Amino acid sequence: MTLLLFICKKNYCSMKNLALIVLILASLILYSCKKDSTPQACQYTPSALKAPASEQLALQDSLLAHNINATKDTTGFFYTINEPGADKGITDLCTTIAVYYKGSFFDGTIFDSTATGYPSIFQLGQVIVGWQKSIPLVKKGGDITLYIPPSLAYGDKPVINPNTGDTVIPAHTNLVFHVNLLDLQ
Repeated sequence: MTLLLFICKKNYCSMKNLALIVLILASLILYSCKKDSTPQACQYTPSALKAPASEQLALQDSLLAHNINATKDTTGFFYTINEPGADKGITDLCTTIAVYYKGSFFDGTIFDSTATGYPSIFQLGQVIVGWQKSIPLVKKGGDITLYIPPSLAYGDKPVINPNTGDTVIPAHTNLVFHVNLLDLQ
C-alpha cells in the first residue's frame, strides 16, 4: 500500500496504472497464500511388534473359555470379520478413519465406546498397534470384532482416567473391540 501511495503522490497515478498496480498486488497476495498441494509422506511407521507366545496362549484360552471362534493373525491378535465392507480399503497408517466402536473386557464390562452416537475420527497411526494391524482387514463399511493381547494394546501400563484417577484399563489385560469402519480418507 505504501508503494501505491508513493506512486500516486508522484503523479504517476492514472486510473489505468492504479488498476494494474492493484491487480499485481492482489496476485502476489493470493499467490503467497496458496497451499502446497504436494502430498506429504506418511510420518507413521508400521510396527513390527508381535505378541509373545504366552500372551497369545492366554488370549486363545480366554476365547475358548467364552466359546468364541476367531481367526488368529501372525502378530498375535484374533479377529472375526462380521462384514468385510466394500469400496476402498486402508492404504497406510496416515489414512484417516471414522469408526463406531465399543471396547470391553471379556466379562462384558465396557471401558470405552462411541455411545454418544458420534463416530471417532483419527489417523490409524494414532491408535494402539492392535488396531493398526487389524482395521485394514476390512474395507469401508466393514465390521470387525478384535481380541487384542496386552502387548498390542497398552501392555504393562494401566490406562488411568485423568479426571478421577481411576484405572480404566488394568495393565496386562486382553481387550475386545467391536469396530464398524464408517469412512476413510
